[in-house]
Amino acid sequence: MSQHALLSAGCKAWRSLSCPRSELRLDLTLGCGQTFRWRETADSHWTGVMRGKVWTLTQTEDTLWYYVYSHQINPGTENRQKWKVEEEEQLLGKMSKRKTDMKQEEAGLCKVMSETDNKEEEFLRDYFQLDVKLGDLYRDWSTVDPHFKHTANIFTGVRLLRQDPVECLFSFICSSNNHISRIQGMVDRLCQTLGTFLCKLDDVAYYDFPPLQALTDPSVEMRLRDLGFGYRARFLQQSSQIIVNSHDPDWLQSLRGTPYLQARDALRALPGVGLKVADCVCLMSLDKFEALPVDTHVWQIAKRDYSFAAGSSQKTLTDRVYKEIGDFFRKLWGPYAGWAHSVLFCADLKRFQKLKEEIPALKDEKTDQKKKMKKRRHDRCEEKQKREKGKKQQRT
Repeated sequence: MSQHALLSAGCKAWRSLSCPRSELRLDLTLGCGQTFRWRETADSHWTGVMRGKVWTLTQTEDTLWYYVYSHQINPGTENRQKWKVEEEEQLLGKMSKRKTDMKQEEAGLCKVMSETDNKEEEFLRDYFQLDVKLGDLYRDWSTVDPHFKHTANIFTGVRLLRQDPVECLFSFICSSNNHISRIQGMVDRLCQTLGTFLCKLDDVAYYDFPPLQALTDPSVEMRLRDLGFGYRARFLQQSSQIIVNSHDPDWLQSLRGTPYLQARDALRALPGVGLKVADCVCLMSLDKFEALPVDTHVWQIAKRDYSFAAGSSQKTLTDRVYKEIGDFFRKLWGPYAGWAHSVLFCADLKRFQKLKEEIPALKDEKTDQKKKMKKRRHDRCEEKQKREKGKKQQRT
């Protein structure tokens, strides 16, 4: 059986590129809810699907290491029907022409390319948008925002991914009224049901994200409802059908060249796509760095950490307040406001709260806040006692 790769095993198939942790932290970037395809399969090793391939990523202080698995092509597996004989012959023919050195791992089911493949490095650089100098952005945001400066001391390397627009859109349609772990489960089931089988590692099967055409059949809605998608099943099927029937095949991809608000409005015309989902897709797959997804979580950050007062008396997040919060942060952080927002969103997730204990500045800030709150309570108590004393004197 094939196993998830480990850097410590020293396999020659591992490749690397220079990338310091200050520019990318895998645990924060892959675990903060902008993608739902990656799992930590060993200590600091993340395995997931990207560009139709299964990858394992890990990092040392200044290096990003990656290991790419090929599709399963063993004819004795339960998924043999997914691989036609002629497709296998074509694949093996291409491997022969390229003189690829293939290594069978532990008599398992997955094969791994050991040759250096520039395209895979390009995919990785594009996916993590490594051309964006994150350290420079952090310094700019810290200059204009003291709260961000405190947080950035430990939450470094939170990058925005450049995801496939189809995968990003349909993943975030699943995110409606949901939390990260449940969304991950739904996306996994979606891929297992309608996607192409890629590889099996340690009894974990990996599937590619289904193409739009696989989602359009009317039977898809009921199949997804049976898998626990609820009302989202209808949105997934209808949105895919609209895109296939009313737009060019590369329509979603073409929105990368469309102005932000125009692209957002186009997405909002799809079933199940509101302001937040549209902004997530714009920010995380369509190169709209000013897009700023706002939910009740971000609303609380704005009120708690930035004394944002608009809509404070309301119980629900209206479109007007949504816009005002987005405009507030865009004015504060500039053209990459969506990136800065993602850092603070990540820092506020429960799963990462322990990291804050490592920041003396945040400890001091938290202590100061507690002291201020204690003083305010004390002052209110004294004021109340004075009022009661005054009332007693008036009665006597």
